[in-house]
Amino acid sequence: MSELEFDHLNVWFGENEDRVDAVKNAGFTVPSGASFGLVGESGSGKSTILRALVGLVPTWSGTMKVAGVPMGKKRPRGFYKDVQMVFQDPYASLHPRHSVDQVLSETLKLHGFDDIEDRIKQLLADVGLGPAFRFRYPHQLSGGQRQRVAIARALAPEPSVLLLDEPTSALDVSVQAEVLNLLADLREKQHLTYLMVSHNLAVVAHMCERVAVMQNGEIVEVMSVHEMRAMNPAHPYTKHLLESSMGYKPNA
Repeated sequence: MSELEFDHLNVWFGENEDRVDAVKNAGFTVPSGASFGLVGESGSGKSTILRALVGLVPTWSGTMKVAGVPMGKKRPRGFYKDVQMVFQDPYASLHPRHSVDQVLSETLKLHGFDDIEDRIKQLLADVGLGPAFRFRYPHQLSGGQRQRVAIARALAPEPSVLLLDEPTSALDVSVQAEVLNLLADLREKQHLTYLMVSHNLAVVAHMCERVAVMQNGEIVEVMSVHEMRAMNPAHPYTKHLLESSMGYKPNA
């Protein structure tokens, strides 16, 4: 069964002569429990698809479905319990004056949970943070710890889908692998479906089974990670992207 379906998706900003088409006729599916990557250069429309799905961009046409349910201009009741997003910058996504306890307890209350105390302890344990972190504020945490809190907040409603918008690009290289391994473990343990945006092909190869390559708002190719690792693309832009990821090669 497909957890996420996109068909003939168009997303734009502005109207008439000021209109900018950010996503053009995009279509792909993500099976339940799978991890699917969106890759491409900055401005290719990757993050716009995630933002359109969660309702942050209201100007779109086409079809978006979650667990077979079509999305309209308003999200159905329960959508934000089933679908959660982890943003790129943990420094911006957490309120600077809210402790970790406040961040998690407010999210749990918003979604109607009662056993707040036990759930906060479990969420912190799930993301590898001990009870000592519960009453700390964002400025008292490292970048990796902040992103773990952001992941815990996303897990609080017990979603089935996590949208990951460059979840490690703002972190030091030394902690990127730790956060990616955490996400991989959580997906397996909690049977989550991931839709991940990244410009880093190594990250996508580590996290995903299939990848859609985007250029100028269009999906030019959908391929398996196995095909990507084998450097076996069908589209010239994908070939260019793969070769660029291998580093600089001087001309013979």
